[in-house]
Amino acid sequence: MQKLLISTLLISSLFIYFGCQNPSPTDPTAQLDKKTPSWDVPGDFATIQAAVDAAADGDIIKVASGNHAGALVDKKVTIMGEGNAVIDDGPLHGSGLIQGFRMLAGSDGTTFSHLTFTTDLSIMNGEAVNDVTVTQCTFLNSVQAISDWRGSNWEITHNKIIDLRARNGGGIGILVGDYSGGVVENNVISHNQISGTLHINTFPVEEEGGYDGSGIVLYADFRYGGAGANEIKNNYVTHNSVSLVSDDPDLVDVNAFELTDTRDDVDADPYPVLFDNAIGFNDFRGTANQILLTPMDLENYNDISRNLGDNRGHGLHPSFFKP
Repeated sequence: MQKLLISTLLISSLFIYFGCQNPSPTDPTAQLDKKTPSWDVPGDFATIQAAVDAAADGDIIKVASGNHAGALVDKKVTIMGEGNAVIDDGPLHGSGLIQGFRMLAGSDGTTFSHLTFTTDLSIMNGEAVNDVTVTQCTFLNSVQAISDWRGSNWEITHNKIIDLRARNGGGIGILVGDYSGGVVENNVISHNQISGTLHINTFPVEEEGGYDGSGIVLYADFRYGGAGANEIKNNYVTHNSVSLVSDDPDLVDVNAFELTDTRDDVDADPYPVLFDNAIGFNDFRGTANQILLTPMDLENYNDISRNLGDNRGHGLHPSFFKP
């Protein structure tokens, strides 16, 4: 498999876009209309799931300090933590892992903020849900922290992802991807801090390796005869800091950032499906393997500029934790 070191090139179109980004944290919940109905957990409802079930589109769910189970979300709600609200349980994923929140049809426009997650798969797009905001949350030792499969117009900003785990796949901070032949576009991944250790062999299954973990990845998944993606385009990865190290790099190493088409074939049809994505002003210096493009020819179709760091990445993770 070919690998590529990306140099820091000045691209004027990127400079215009990236230079307009506000480096200070923003809090969308601060702009909420005080007249919007809000519900307290555990004050009004014992669980977040009960609050989601009872809420109307647009309602606010405030989660108090303490440990809580997440929920299946099927409507547009704002779920915000107050104090030290920890999501340590939730719906079971088909892999047997624990999700925090699973996005179902009807949940377009949902916001998550000020929550701490200790679940395996913390926020998972179970349908092609769009316009989701994840901001100012903390994710601790996830298998996959934020997994946006097939969703467009997500805003993933000002989050902290500390430590990751591998489980014959996973070991991913933020994933934006498709496996169903659709279009995934206009997602913004900005001002996130991803740091710590990718832990290997933490589950009661033998780790087989043959892949890498990732801080941030844009992923077109054609494996096993899947439909992959038609277009993954116009996504912005800006002003993020990724500093990760694997505790067993010979078995499973880790890359700061990836653009991956699993076919790894410039003659595939269609090609490219990953194009016009902007990756700039990120700091990847804390990760030995910094930018991986598969195939490496993707540098000709995406704007990659002014990132800090210059080491080569290698490897390809399977990222099999689909919805």
